[in-house]
Amino acid sequence: MTLRKRFTLFTIFWLIFILILFNIFVYFYVIKITTESEEEVIANKVNLMLENPRIQSGRGLNSPDLLNEYYNVNEMIRIIVPNNRVVNITGSNELLLELPAAFELQHHTGMITKGGERILFMRVPLYEGNRVIGMLEVNRILDELDNYLQVLVAALSVTSGGAILFAIFGTYWFTSRLTAPIQQMVNTMREIDRSGKLRQIDLNSREESAELLQLVRAFNQMIERLERTFAKQKQFVADASHELKTPLTVISSYAGMLRRWGRDDENLRNEAIEAIDKEANRLQNLTKSMLMLAEAEQEDWLKQELFDVVQVVDELATMLQTTFGRPIRVKAMSKVVRMVGDKDKIRQLLVILLDNAIKYSKDPIDVTVTLVRHIVKIEVKDKGIGIPENEIPHLFERFYRVDGARSRTTGGVGLGLSIAKRIVDLHEGKVDVFSLPDLGTTITLQFKQRKQ
Repeated sequence: MTLRKRFTLFTIFWLIFILILFNIFVYFYVIKITTESEEEVIANKVNLMLENPRIQSGRGLNSPDLLNEYYNVNEMIRIIVPNNRVVNITGSNELLLELPAAFELQHHTGMITKGGERILFMRVPLYEGNRVIGMLEVNRILDELDNYLQVLVAALSVTSGGAILFAIFGTYWFTSRLTAPIQQMVNTMREIDRSGKLRQIDLNSREESAELLQLVRAFNQMIERLERTFAKQKQFVADASHELKTPLTVISSYAGMLRRWGRDDENLRNEAIEAIDKEANRLQNLTKSMLMLAEAEQEDWLKQELFDVVQVVDELATMLQTTFGRPIRVKAMSKVVRMVGDKDKIRQLLVILLDNAIKYSKDPIDVTVTLVRHIVKIEVKDKGIGIPENEIPHLFERFYRVDGARSRTTGGVGLGLSIAKRIVDLHEGKVDVFSLPDLGTTITLQFKQRKQ
């Protein structure tokens, strides 16, 4: 069942339910009010009759003209003595005249139904001294009131039916407007699935629903993000193909040279073996970096734990100094600076930054660790060749190299800083680069401390 039908049926069901409850309430409330009004009329008439001296004294109860002045066309008034005999009566309604006489000693008010008509009655005992000598009975038929109630029922039925019809068409029209953007999104998705081309939904500025506008904007933002992602993927595939093509071409070329002339020329054989080994290592590093970057795209790549940043930096600086023979100076505001994060990934991040600093500088490298307002700040500073200002925005793009014409003299594959940026993003951190040509580069990392 479609959303439009569900919403329409739901609205109609609850509208009918509410109308039924409302009509029942109005019907019985009107009956209650009108019945009380009729009872008050009879009570006033009975009180007026009891003030009559002949009735009050109990004398002349059978006088023919005694009850005539109180007569009403829709009433029947009679006086009954203790042996259930009617001694005086006035009235012309046949239904009321057929009511059996029943003497009662106590005041009694009630309602009976006879022949489909409601009859309201009041019975009052008559006294002579302390002795009950008779009973005054007033019966009033509520036929006019019932006619009014029938008109009320008809009016409520007509208005309720009109309200239901109006609700059906109004709800159908409203749901049509409500579901139009959703249907447009469905059609767009089907068109995307059919053609394989992403496209956005045109925004209708006259659309009244802010929620639907937000839904359309969210859909368009998702499509825009997918377009950027697909564009990056295409660029990544193109760049990866280019990067893979070069070492494979070199390996293939030297392998062909070995096959043709390598058996007889020792120098050529040595050159080919060295070139193949070098390009094979480059290819291996490139593959590892690409696999690592693919793993970094997963949200659960990190293993969070509480660790000491200063200890990680000290151990890493000692290892790199021993490996490359380059001084790395570590400065920390305190001996222990703890934060929650993936210790191995932070170490890998620092390896990437320090490796670049070692490649592009010859002077000592400074690493500073500070903690300010629960923000862990790590600064890596070198005094190397620097980075041109126009190159900094592209520094973390995949396969991007600052060294001119994508030179491979430094041995990099252009993925290290992309991996570093991904590690920073997964830690919800921030990275800033400040550099001047021939003066050096400073890269600043900032992370929330987030103690466990």
